[in-house]
Amino acid sequence: MAGYAYPEVLVEPDWLAAHLNDRQLRIVEANEDPALYDQGHISGAVRLHWKQDLQDPIVRDWVPKDRFERIVGELGLDPTQTIVFYGDRNNWFATYTFWLFKYYGHRDARILNGGRDRWLREGRKTSLEVPRFPPAEYRAVAPDRSIRAFRDEVLQRLAQPNVALVDVRSPAEYSGELLAPPAYPQEGAQRSGHIPGARNVPWTQNVREDGTFKDAEELRRLYEGQGVKPDQDVVAYCRIGERSSLTWFTLKYLLGYRQVKNYDGSWTEWGSLVGVPIER
Repeated sequence: MAGYAYPEVLVEPDWLAAHLNDRQLRIVEANEDPALYDQGHISGAVRLHWKQDLQDPIVRDWVPKDRFERIVGELGLDPTQTIVFYGDRNNWFATYTFWLFKYYGHRDARILNGGRDRWLREGRKTSLEVPRFPPAEYRAVAPDRSIRAFRDEVLQRLAQPNVALVDVRSPAEYSGELLAPPAYPQEGAQRSGHIPGARNVPWTQNVREDGTFKDAEELRRLYEGQGVKPDQDVVAYCRIGERSSLTWFTLKYLLGYRQVKNYDGSWTEWGSLVGVPIER
């Protein structure tokens, strides 16, 4: 698997097609556009929406552990299963959902290389049937803070030489030219720019034009060329944490970086905080 540190977390369409009927396998589709699921999905896949299902409607945070357990248990998911996540737009919300499952301790989580678009492009079968699995008793573990960064931690560690901040947004967002991508004005902030010292490695550079991940050597050159080294504590961010989750996945599982966190508050939080530094 292209020299990856943990190749088992990335599965190919042939592998998934051959294991669709495995009893211990579950498939989760997590898209930016949840309506795509109703147009056809991989047989047996259940749908999770990152915001409607997994984020608290009042507090800006993920659902707490007990609610997470109930939501995923009602879909028939349990902690012993292998769960394969896939989605649209190069899997950005699939890796976001994968990251949350890892945050709550799911052991065997994987990503479909190339996501929904590749599955369709290869002419593989889809289904309109919504699967119904018996409810399961899902028991999550306490949140894994080692993979999640919070604003105070980022602020405290700005000047530390062993910390590498990776801004995965577009160059125009990083430079401050854009406050938010044109299609997402509601996800802007009060100020434009980037966190001081952050390197700009856009998330799209992790994948090829067909949405599959680049091999390990290409990825290693990409990050080390920007001064992001395996022995550093790496914090990735974007605007709400979804694009940076793909970078987190790349660094942690494909390249094997020892300490990588996703700052999911990201620029919508940092760019609106009173008294924090920014650069343009």
